[in-house]
Amino acid sequence: MRLDKLLAHSGLGTRKEVKKLLKTKIVEVNEKTVTDPKTHVDPDTDKVTVGGEKLDYQEFVYFMMNKPQGVISATEDLMHETVLDLLEMQDSLQEPHPVGRLDIDTEGLLILTNDGKLTHRLLSPKHHVDKRYYAEIDGIVTEEDIVQFKEGVTLDDDYETLPADLEILSTDEEAGTSVIELVIREGKFHQVKRMIQAVGKEVTYLKRLEMGPIKLDDTLELGAYRELTSEEIDLLKKA
Repeated sequence: MRLDKLLAHSGLGTRKEVKKLLKTKIVEVNEKTVTDPKTHVDPDTDKVTVGGEKLDYQEFVYFMMNKPQGVISATEDLMHETVLDLLEMQDSLQEPHPVGRLDIDTEGLLILTNDGKLTHRLLSPKHHVDKRYYAEIDGIVTEEDIVQFKEGVTLDDDYETLPADLEILSTDEEAGTSVIELVIREGKFHQVKRMIQAVGKEVTYLKRLEMGPIKLDDTLELGAYRELTSEEIDLLKKA
C-alpha cells in the first residue's frame, strides 16, 4: 500500500498531516529515509520506522460498541449522528464500518470493523448467525406466540421468517405489557419489530445483547466502545 495510507492508518494523522510528517525526513523504510507519500510498501515485509521507532501496523480493527438511541448505523449521514462519529479520531482512520444495522431507536451491541470478509460471513443469509435481543412490549406475549415464533411468522410483506426463539421474562397483566428476549437468525429490515407486530403487539424498547458468540460487555456505557479481544475475534471468525 502507499506509505501515506500506511502511516495514516497507523494513527499518525490524516493523509495531509502525514505528508507534512514525511517532509521532516523522520520516516524510514528499510533504513532509508523516504519523503514521497506515494511510495509503496508491504507492511508484512518492509521495516517502517518513524523517528527511530518501528511502526506496528494493524491491518484490521475490531470494535464492540454499546450503541445509543438517536445514532444511526451508517458510515456517514447528513442529518443524524452516526456510530462512526462516536469513535476517537485514531480509531476511525482505518475506516471501520458497522456489521449490519441497528435502528436509530435501538440500543445495544454493534460490531465495527474494516474486515470485509468477516462482515460478509456474519451477514450472509447462508450462515444464519444468531442475534439475541431484549425487548419491552406493549401487549401480553403468550405461550401461543412462543409456538408461532418457533415455526416462523409471516411479516407484512408476506415474508416467512426463519424459526425464532422467544422467551417471556415477565408480564404485567394490569399494564398490558411484557418483557421478552428473542433470538433471530436473519436480519430483515426492522425484523424484530415486524415480528412482534405480526402477533398483534408493539415493541416499545429494543436492545441487542448478542451477535453470534459475542455478548455485549455490560461495563460499556451507552455510546462507549472497546476493541475486541483476540479471543472474541477468533470466536467471530469461527461463527
